Amino acid sequence: MTTITGWRVTSGEAEGAVLKLDAPVSFWGGIGPEGDIIDVHHPQHGAVVTGHILVMRSGRGSSSGTYVLAELLRLGIAPAGIILTEPDGIIATGALVAAELYDARMPIVTVSDEDYARIEDGVTVSIEMNGDNALLTIN
Repeated sequence: MTTITGWRVTSGEAEGAVLKLDAPVSFWGGIGPEGDIIDVHHPQHGAVVTGHILVMRSGRGSSSGTYVLAELLRLGIAPAGIILTEPDGIIATGALVAAELYDARMPIVTVSDEDYARIEDGVTVSIEMNGDNALLTIN
């Protein structure tokens, strides 16, 4: 078991298998209504994000992604949580809107580049908040 301390972007707790992306994905046009990656140019086209801890270095625009992420949360087909190396206002706003409008919460955290490299695809990660810190436990 490994513990990583990151930074809270949005509140919440989650646990799930990691889906570590080789490239950022846009929620607008990149994630479909079934919770899968529909961007045919994405290296992990067809992978399902629903219920996973989505791990990617950063977001990838468009500002409409805020709405799409909020809807994925409302419909229960969003990732369980998101881990980034760079905070992303579009992703954070989508999670905050869903929390406010639908009472659907998803934690978003950032970690250092060094800790990002320690998170492997397929492992189970749990995310808990401790003030402004995020505690990630990798099993």
